[in-house]
Amino acid sequence: MKKILCLLALGAVVSGFASAPFGVSGGPAQAATTKTLGQVTAFGAADNGQGGQGGQNGQDTPHFLPSTLDMVPAETSETGSEPKGDAAYGAFQRGRYLTAFKLAMPLAKLGDPAAQTLVAELYARGLGVPKDMELAAKWYGIAAGSGDTASQLKYALLLLEGRYVTPDKVHAKELMRRAADAGNSSAQFNYGQLLITEKPGREGVQQALPYMTSAAENGIADAQFALAQIYAYGVGLEKDDPYTARRWLLRAARSGFDTAQLDLGVWLIDGIGGKIDYDAGFGWMRRAANSGNTMAQNRLSHLYINAIGTRPDPIEAAKWYIISRRAGLEDRRLEDFFQGLTAAEQKAGIEASNNFRTR
Repeated sequence: MKKILCLLALGAVVSGFASAPFGVSGGPAQAATTKTLGQVTAFGAADNGQGGQGGQNGQDTPHFLPSTLDMVPAETSETGSEPKGDAAYGAFQRGRYLTAFKLAMPLAKLGDPAAQTLVAELYARGLGVPKDMELAAKWYGIAAGSGDTASQLKYALLLLEGRYVTPDKVHAKELMRRAADAGNSSAQFNYGQLLITEKPGREGVQQALPYMTSAAENGIADAQFALAQIYAYGVGLEKDDPYTARRWLLRAARSGFDTAQLDLGVWLIDGIGGKIDYDAGFGWMRRAANSGNTMAQNRLSHLYINAIGTRPDPIEAAKWYIISRRAGLEDRRLEDFFQGLTAAEQKAGIEASNNFRTR
């Protein structure tokens, strides 16, 4: 059971840099809605089984989202002498949730932290047993007390919001710090957020920066994007550092963070934090648009109109304008462009938008 890891996908500072349009006439002047560092809400994904990054795909509300367990494959024995903890984990991996529960519960009662976390997760997600968030919270709390860092983080988030438990911000902060200091990357990101929330400005950022950096280095895309914002605007620093910001933005974009992909596209086209690269900027903008980011879809239409990083293509421009417009993003210049197309071009653009599927 000690091999069970819980990597929590946690969203927060997602937004987009308020950068001006990349030399394109028209279009909204703001890349995306900018959120404040350190917004905290808890336990969104455990209720619906979905993790993710707040603010992506054009959404405006960031969350700390405890996701489902991300298990590391166990080294099972072929001799039948598999430890019960590994057997419980193996049953969980194979979808035999009731068996996993029956194997894990005795170990949980004997104080096995990983088994306690597994029991909590099964209750939280209603796998093999009826969903019961109060029992899930109880077992997360027990596992947190036993030293399981994933449960320390999850229980801390519950304590912060006061769902299924009595709210206790002081205890929540201590649990999150323990998990962060023990090396839990998601806890490091969340603890950094909490520090910035408590002390907006230089002091909070300076305290949070080591935790944010460690989380970012270990692949937490939200932390990578948060660092890009911190360095871009010089939040809590002596001055801004667009070159470092662009490096972190690139890492977040490579991690699949669509808002980072949008902003990186803008930065590459405008030459912010490094040389201009129209082709790469177009490529990142298209990736963000294909993933469903509404602002990127709008910007991509402008790129096709103005042949920035690509050949001019009125049909593709119309397609991306229609998609973004249907999502609620109005743009007078794109509307004028669309009305100036021929009836055949408008029809082709509409058909192309109807066939679009996010990927």
